[in-house]
Amino acid sequence: MLQKPDGTFLLAQRPPDKIWAGYWEFPGGKIESGETPHHALVRELREELGIEVQTAYPWVTCVYTYPHATVRLNFFRVTAWSGELHPHEGQQFAWQPPLSLSSWERRQVLVSPLLPANAPILRALSLPSLYAISNVAELGEAEFMRRLEAALCKGLRLVQLREKNYSRDAMRALALKMLPLMRQHDACLIINADIELVKEIGADGVQLTGAQLAELRERPDVEWCAASCHSVEELRRAEELGCDFALLSPVLATQSHPGAPHLGWEKFATIAAATSIPVYALGGLTHADMQIAWQHGAHGIVLLRQAW
Repeated sequence: MLQKPDGTFLLAQRPPDKIWAGYWEFPGGKIESGETPHHALVRELREELGIEVQTAYPWVTCVYTYPHATVRLNFFRVTAWSGELHPHEGQQFAWQPPLSLSSWERRQVLVSPLLPANAPILRALSLPSLYAISNVAELGEAEFMRRLEAALCKGLRLVQLREKNYSRDAMRALALKMLPLMRQHDACLIINADIELVKEIGADGVQLTGAQLAELRERPDVEWCAASCHSVEELRRAEELGCDFALLSPVLATQSHPGAPHLGWEKFATIAAATSIPVYALGGLTHADMQIAWQHGAHGIVLLRQAW
């Protein structure tokens, strides 16, 4: 999946001589014998588009069953390439602007019809790389609200409200303060654990705890559903439940638990590999860790203190 710095991504129309002719998809192709997915990506984009891949990050893996076959799609985010796009197979191209993350104002895809397997990918592409967790306990409400507005003005679009020492009434009051500001900036407010509060105040989604992940038998009826995971088993459960994305932690040692065990980047990559939903890295990270997170298969990073 080719993506420009502003989030715009490339779609291509399947040529007349192929199955599903006329449908739009992300450029790519089949893995040949002896190839890794990355090698196949480089070869296919050279053959189909006439470009040389310079930077490609592993992303999500989707399995989709069509009437004629079941396909396994290994997606990469290609952020740098050389050469000019050229339709070697005669296909049409379209650069699609980023889709809106918010539920109240969703931009439409510019081309149609899309291959059915692409629907969850388009939804995942609307998620930003940075996910921030509130830190009212240390900053105080007034200062937190000031810093929230500043961060939103700089482009922050996804925030989780998680204040463990707050009562439900206090959480509700704070969420209601945050919502107008989030709406103003086309940003999403995710509330930790409290599914009913999300529905009650019209927030955008819920961040499920590990306990909820184990107990729930169906996906909560909210716009966005995320899960907090610490193992491959929990991550697979999040997929089964139909969560939109997951947090995997702790990647590095954290300020709150400096001596506690952590995954490290290699184990993070092993657990996150081949997942069908975007996975954010959490724990001991800073803004400078974004690229290393992408290199290890993360959709992005989650920050608490560093976000503000």
